[in-house]
Amino acid sequence: MRFGVFIPQGWRMDLVGIEPDRQWDVMAGLARHIDEGDVFESIWVYDHFHTVPQPSGEATHEAWTLMSAFGATTRRVRLGQMCTCMSYRNPAYLAKVAATVDVISGGRVEMGIGAGWYEHEWRAYGYGFPQAGDRLGALREGVQIFRDMWTTGSATLDGKYYQVDGALCAPRPLQGTSAPGSELNGIPMWIAGGGEKVTLKIAAQYADYTNFDGSPAGFEAKSALLRGHCETVGRDFDSIVRSANYNVVIGETDADVEDRLQFYGELLRKGGVAPERAAAAVEDLRKQPAVGTPEQIVEMFTGMQARGMTYAITYFAEAAYDRSGIELFEQTVAPALKG
Repeated sequence: MRFGVFIPQGWRMDLVGIEPDRQWDVMAGLARHIDEGDVFESIWVYDHFHTVPQPSGEATHEAWTLMSAFGATTRRVRLGQMCTCMSYRNPAYLAKVAATVDVISGGRVEMGIGAGWYEHEWRAYGYGFPQAGDRLGALREGVQIFRDMWTTGSATLDGKYYQVDGALCAPRPLQGTSAPGSELNGIPMWIAGGGEKVTLKIAAQYADYTNFDGSPAGFEAKSALLRGHCETVGRDFDSIVRSANYNVVIGETDADVEDRLQFYGELLRKGGVAPERAAAAVEDLRKQPAVGTPEQIVEMFTGMQARGMTYAITYFAEAAYDRSGIELFEQTVAPALKG
């Protein structure tokens, strides 16, 4: 089992109460902690502009700015976004940004990409909110532009959603990729989302990694559909690493777990979320798979690994304030599963 971890950037109200002039120090300090260890192979951020579970005036730091900063301040860990929204930036421009960050980081970028969903955010920033079919169509065209720019150094496409004519990418990324048809240079592509008719079909064609439903039944169902799409396009299903995201609430005892759950609710309330909505969010978190003692979480991940989920991207809501949950995971869960 491989592990990645989200760095708190504010999107999930996980920097509430920390003054803006201290927020980067908190994020960078946690990134360095992960970088200096050997448990987590990657750090991740979300590509969003407004907080959840509701938009607020709380900080949400921009994903690709953070990618560049983390690239310059870490040495080992890989750098990902789960996931970049295709329509927030022109794909030729974004391919260039990602290639630059790959050079800065010494070849450590992971490209998480998806069609986007946060309607309030889309409209607030003037992107409109196209129908799902159009968002997915833009995803498909943008992924092709990425691959062309990274593997050949240029892209030309007269598409429905994007038009580029000899867009150059120099320097190209430092690293290679396993995607079929690619050449020497490229960034590993994570196609995020479990859309059965389009997203998983795009994943079968282009993805090095997928990221979808992490529940046992959901993961098995999406995996079966992905396998079918791979067979259709002639792709080796086993060449795609299947991952999932997990909200981790870990404690040595049930009481410790409950304390962390209540901390999460208090964090939301401090961020301006109404008490009843914060309570509902706590109850939703309580039901998720990676909530419990180390033994319970190891058992859950062991079952998911048997189903083919071999890369877990973890999130600890309290990480900006208290690293003890991450440290307990590093000391107990990861050693039982790594290798």
